[in-house]
Amino acid sequence: MEPPRPQPATKPASLTGVPARLVVTSRRARVLTFRADQWAARKAAGRAALAVAAWGYPLLDEHDFLKAVHGLVQAAVAAGGKRVSVHFADQQAKILVMVLNHRTDEQEEVGHVPAEVAVLRTVDACGAHTDLDGHAWWALLDAEPRPEKRLP
Repeated sequence: MEPPRPQPATKPASLTGVPARLVVTSRRARVLTFRADQWAARKAAGRAALAVAAWGYPLLDEHDFLKAVHGLVQAAVAAGGKRVSVHFADQQAKILVMVLNHRTDEQEEVGHVPAEVAVLRTVDACGAHTDLDGHAWWALLDAEPRPEKRLP
């Protein structure tokens, strides 16, 4: 187990002057944004796979990862909004995928994580919530899953 990484003494400055609500430090992270249309899920899954491949997780189940990103983005697009952002971060062989739809106009509570994401073998946890940034769907994937046990 690797020791915890030191936290920076000061928070990163905002480029827009608006304080950041989500700050990821001491780990690799990536953000991709897409127009919320019928092609967003497919584009997001492909670009996400390329981004995370550079992080060097040879045991990551690519099928599960692609299906998780695709399903979460589809849920975000279906909930409305003009754009979606896909956030990734890794720590200790786990990859967090979070998708926001940035819809803040009198929104109802967010729906559940799609069943096809929740049942994936390498998804350790998943959830959905609503906050000031809009609806968010997330899944935590195990990037070094144990091999499946086979019965004799």
